[in-house]
Amino acid sequence: MSRTKPTRRSACPISYALDFFGDKWTLLVVRDLMFGGKRRYGEFLNSDEAIATNILADRLAKLENAGIIRKSADPQTRARNVYRLTDKGLDLIPVMLELVVWGAKYDPQTGAPMAFIRRYKTDRENVVKEIRDRLAKN
Repeated sequence: MSRTKPTRRSACPISYALDFFGDKWTLLVVRDLMFGGKRRYGEFLNSDEAIATNILADRLAKLENAGIIRKSADPQTRARNVYRLTDKGLDLIPVMLELVVWGAKYDPQTGAPMAFIRRYKTDRENVVKEIRDRLAKN
């Protein structure tokens, strides 16, 4: 598990973002934190995509080292950890919502609720604020 900063290929902001999110597992962990209410290691393992334990551990460490999530002791069972999005992670809400909209538009088998998609398209600012406020409380 590499904990070093990735080498920059260029000053391109897309390239920079892909250094963190250039694989599906990283964004799926963020998705589970943001929309799935998952906070504990075992909860991430129960996602439909069946992430392997070594990949999950690596992605959690990568996101923590990047300042996108923070880990703390679980108040219910101090032997376990809980994960939360930081402000930097919460700033990904609009990006993730745009991915949801794009995926729902082009995936005929989408699981995204169409009422939510319609609401987001007409009231982006308030939807982002509601999600951010909900996550900031957790």
